[in-house]
Order: sequence, then structure tokens, then C-alpha cells
Amino acid sequence: MGRQTFLSLTIRNYRLYFIGQAISWSGTWMQTIAQGILMLQLTGSGTALGSMMALQFMPSLLFGAMAGVITDRYSKRRLIFITQGLSGILALALGLLVAFHLIEVWMVYVLAFLHGCLIALDNPARHAFVTEMVGKDLIKNAISLNSSQVNFARIAGPALAGFIIATMGLVVCFMLNAVSYLAVLLVLFLMKKDELFLTTPAPRKSGQIREGLRYVKSSFPLMYTLIMVSIVGTLGFEFPVILPLFAKFTFHNETAGYAALTSAMGVGAIVGGLMAAHNKKATIQMLTLSCLFFGISMTIAAIAPSLISAILLMLIVGVFSVNFTALATTILQVESDPSMRGRVMSLWTVAFLGSTPIGGPIIGWIGEFFGPRWGMAIGGVSAILTALCGAYFLSKVSGENAERKKFQLRQ
Repeated sequence: MGRQTFLSLTIRNYRLYFIGQAISWSGTWMQTIAQGILMLQLTGSGTALGSMMALQFMPSLLFGAMAGVITDRYSKRRLIFITQGLSGILALALGLLVAFHLIEVWMVYVLAFLHGCLIALDNPARHAFVTEMVGKDLIKNAISLNSSQVNFARIAGPALAGFIIATMGLVVCFMLNAVSYLAVLLVLFLMKKDELFLTTPAPRKSGQIREGLRYVKSSFPLMYTLIMVSIVGTLGFEFPVILPLFAKFTFHNETAGYAALTSAMGVGAIVGGLMAAHNKKATIQMLTLSCLFFGISMTIAAIAPSLISAILLMLIVGVFSVNFTALATTILQVESDPSMRGRVMSLWTVAFLGSTPIGGPIIGWIGEFFGPRWGMAIGGVSAILTALCGAYFLSKVSGENAERKKFQLRQ
């Protein structure tokens, strides 16, 4: 069982990537905690916090499809090197502005938007690059381990952030995040190119975005998955917005409470990721069921009577959140032709991250004016309704297919 779960780590290039990303993601989560607290300190507004998240992910909505075309045209490894290096420079800039007491709200907004431009290109490149490191046979395992690693960082990052902010201040979190990007640059440099499963770059031609959209539309699994992810991503995955509000206004424990809630979700996500890594299958039926359980767990967490109970419930939310995203990502990668994978994964970025500019301000506004519990509950209920509608649609499609087969047999 253990060997099956960690099978993709036997590949040297992926093992290097896994280590580098673990370090970098820990820094990213430290900055996420520090940035949320910084915005609340500057404004005290949940709407402002939601707007900051919206600006960070707006480029994924606006330019995500074009980023997919770029990913298919050029070396994924080189693109990641560029985006990660520039992200480190932005983290350093934010840290220096805070250190010298020059930071203003508009600066946080601008840096969030610039980082979002890099995220829009980095995400489809990283997702497509996983397949180039491990091959199609191990993609489900690698994606699930990747999710566990990201969520291990969700534990380590906030835990470190809580301690560092309390003892040394916000600046150190931003500076450490800037340094953490060097780990990714180093492992990318150390990789052996001849051991990669490189795909042939797509030739430059007009209409490649439309070609990608037509390709997704022609595939039922791809279309179904992206629609489900876009709905749930809009209202359900707004944790960087709702958890700071939950900690500060519901439980009156801003820094330690936010770090604990985020870390608890990360612990659950590690468990969910390892479970997903052991399971080779990924179907849209499994995706629908995972979405339902995610929504139920999130709705229950919204009514948690105390911080301790909320932390325990966020463990369960973490299990189903990573299970849902790992299944969705695997379906999209496995069902995609290699020449279209960058464009398909860019649409994943649009659906999952690009929906934040819509959902972030909504959840932030609801959390500020009606209470954080309502913001969390709306995210959970939206996932439940999405799953139920998906199940109904799948049952209709299954029934129609059965009738078609019966008709063909009679013929």
C-alpha cells in the first residue's frame, strides 16, 4: 500500500520538483496568512480583503485562456522558471514596503494583481509539467501527492506564520517567502531534460484559443468537470477570504485562530491527498460525490459553536476539498490530448482561480455585513446544490445512453 501511494516519487525529476514545491508552498502560505492580516490591519474590512483576492486572481479570468496557448507553445519548465523567479521579486518588494512603513492599501492591490498575472501563466504550466515529469500512467498518483504536499505546506506555513508574526512581525513572512522561491529555481535547474516526457510544442497559428474551447466542448468529461469546478470555485473555495473573518470576528482570535483553522484544513487535506494517491481511478461520478461531501462538511463547519470545534471540522473540510480538486485535475489531464493539455489546464485555472474575482468580493461582503458563518454556509450549500444537480444530470445522461443501446440492439 505504501509503495503504491508514493509511486511517482521514484522518478528523480518529480522527486526534485516535489521537494522544491514543498519549500516554496510553505513560503506562499506564510505570505497568504500575513497578507490577509496586513489587509485587515490596514482596512478592517472583509470587502477589502475579498477585493484584494479578486485582484490577485482576476488575471486568471481575463488572460487564463491565452496563458494556455503560451503553455502549449513553449517549454513548461522554462515558463515555470520565469514565473517563480518574478514571484519571488514581488514578495521581496512587498516585504520591503512593509519594513520601511511605506505600504498603503493601493500598493497591496497592485502587487496582488501583478502576482495574479504570474499565477495565470504559472498554473497551467505547472499542471501540464507534472505529466511531462511522470508520464500519463502515474499522473493520478503525482497529482494527488502534489495536493498532499501543498497541504502539508498549508500546515507548516500558517504555523510558522503565526509564530513569526507574533514574535518578529509580518515583514519576516514576506522575506522568507521571497527566499523560498529559490528552492524551485534550483530544482528546475537540477532536472535531467532527457528523463522528461516532453510534448511537441504546438505550432503558432491563429484561432488556438477557439480551438481549445471547441475541444473542451466536444468532450463530455472535460466540459462536465470544468462546469462543476467553476461553480464550486466561485463560492466554495474562498477560504483565504472567509477564514480570516471567521477567526477575527466570530472567534475573536485573529492571528493564531486564522493560522490554526488553515493548518487544520491542511492536515485534513494531506489525509485526503494520500487517500487519493492510493486510488488509481478518477471518474466524474466520484467527482460529484466528493463535491457533495465537501459541501456538507463545509456547511456543518459554518455552525461550529467554538474555535476548537471549527478547527476539528476544518480537518474534514480539508479531506474533501483536496479529494475534489485532485479528482478534477486528474480527469482533465487524463482526458486531454497532450497537444491541448496546456489550454485545457488554463481553463481549469479560469474556472477554479478565475472565479475568485466574482466570488471573493461576494463572500467578503456577506462575511462583513451578515457574519462569517453565512459566508461559509453559502459556500457549502453551493457545493451541495452543484453536486445534486450534477447527479441528476448524470442520471439523465445514463438513462438516455441505456435507451440508445436498447434501440441499437433492436435494430
